[in-house]
Amino acid sequence: MATIANSLIVIVLFSLISHGLCVTCTNKNIQIVTTRSGKVVHGKPEWNVVVTNTCKCSQAMIKLSCKGFQTVEPVSSSILSEIGVDTYQLINGDSLAPGAFVKFSYAWDSPSSILPADSLSIPC
Repeated sequence: MATIANSLIVIVLFSLISHGLCVTCTNKNIQIVTTRSGKVVHGKPEWNVVVTNTCKCSQAMIKLSCKGFQTVEPVSSSILSEIGVDTYQLINGDSLAPGAFVKFSYAWDSPSSILPADSLSIPC
């Protein structure tokens, strides 16, 4: 009897996983693309950044590693807020839906290295 029950549990779990119901998102599902806008702000080239959630589920508490980030063009704190040395919180920790993106621009001599550092997967 226990063998049949264990087999059923394995079948149910496999079914859930194969249908995408057991999805866990990570910061690896956060895509960041930086491109030059062509504008100049206070003598510095402007850079456009698009942060996209590529996972099937929402993610929250998205933290970005922005080593040496500087800008002469203000970025709204509702989009990007510094929470530690070279660490920034995206959209105040609010959730980013599957496929959703956040855009911001900054101006500096060269593009900063902006990488996903952490996120919280929201079950879907």
